[in-house]
Amino acid sequence: MPRDLIAILRGVRPDEVVDVASAIHAAGISRIEVPLNSPKPFDSIERLAVAFGDRALIGAGTVLSVGDVEKVREVGGKMIVSPDCNPDVIDATKAAGLASFPGVLTPSECFTALRHGADGLKIFPASVLGVSGLGALRAVLPAATKIYAVGGASKEDFADWIGAGVTGFGIGNALYKPGDAADVVSTKATEIVSIFDGLRGCKA
Repeated sequence: MPRDLIAILRGVRPDEVVDVASAIHAAGISRIEVPLNSPKPFDSIERLAVAFGDRALIGAGTVLSVGDVEKVREVGGKMIVSPDCNPDVIDATKAAGLASFPGVLTPSECFTALRHGADGLKIFPASVLGVSGLGALRAVLPAATKIYAVGGASKEDFADWIGAGVTGFGIGNALYKPGDAADVVSTKATEIVSIFDGLRGCKA
């Protein structure tokens, strides 16, 4: 089973995306998103889809419209991640056969996302909800719900979030910043995977 870690490559360029993603994948992270506010994001997603095929779950982040869902599907992406809970986007994602990870913060948003078929919930920004808030939210959500903390969770406090019931994490700047070389990203990815595995006892 893949680790419940999603690499967020915000700001990555098409000419570097395969090298950066290869370093991340080699470290053991097989879910990779290119946010749509990155340079030529659909070009990057297409390159990743071709390079990784079925070895990784490739997709887009910061997806805000139904039209963008279709564009991601057309270039071979298989995962849609959003900062908000838009039922139309979730419905379009599932109709296209893609994995849906909408952004949520409140109980209403969480249950709306689940009713529309979301595969997992992206708690965003996690720093606003906090560990105690996540614990309260987890208590009322279905036990099988996949919950990912994004925006405020870091390797230093993975243990706290996991203790509160989080499934995994979306990792952005702590993993990749625009301009980072593949070897730099490899070092960071390896450390993040090691810490995560130590807490979850998971294997690739």
